[in-house]
Amino acid sequence: MRVYHGGTDIIENSNIRFSKDYLDFGKEFYLTSYQEQAEKWALRKSLRKRKEPIVNIYELRDSLKGYSVLSFGDENEKWLDFVCSCRRGETLYKEYDIIIGRVANDDVFKTVDMYFRGLWDKEKAIDSLTYYRKNNQICVVQQKALEEILTFRKAYVVVGKNG
Repeated sequence: MRVYHGGTDIIENSNIRFSKDYLDFGKEFYLTSYQEQAEKWALRKSLRKRKEPIVNIYELRDSLKGYSVLSFGDENEKWLDFVCSCRRGETLYKEYDIIIGRVANDDVFKTVDMYFRGLWDKEKAIDSLTYYRKNNQICVVQQKALEEILTFRKAYVVVGKNG
């Protein structure tokens, strides 16, 4: 399956160090099967870093058999609890090789804060976190798994798009 990573670097040799702390599924190497989503990620990062937006294209091995995979279907309590845990800096994500699920929307920090403070219940928080456009994130936690399941194909600079 073809997957994409949006950023500001060409990453031929994937490495989990290309991630920040406190993301939806922890500090991992993030991919998506949606090219447009990767381009948006690249544009966003390029504005912060003042570098060119680059999308890396990889081939993801079809079978993930033998790896510890956590896959969320839709946004639900289990997904919310997991995202909140990772956003707090907890390391539950390290129990898995690969985590697959939807992306929380851009208001995630506000929503998680309202939930943490007890101002919103889980149902309200999940509803607010739901990102209604098609999206996904495939997060590879373990470097060994990353090296085994991902093959770099090419990279390109995102041009002519408004972030």
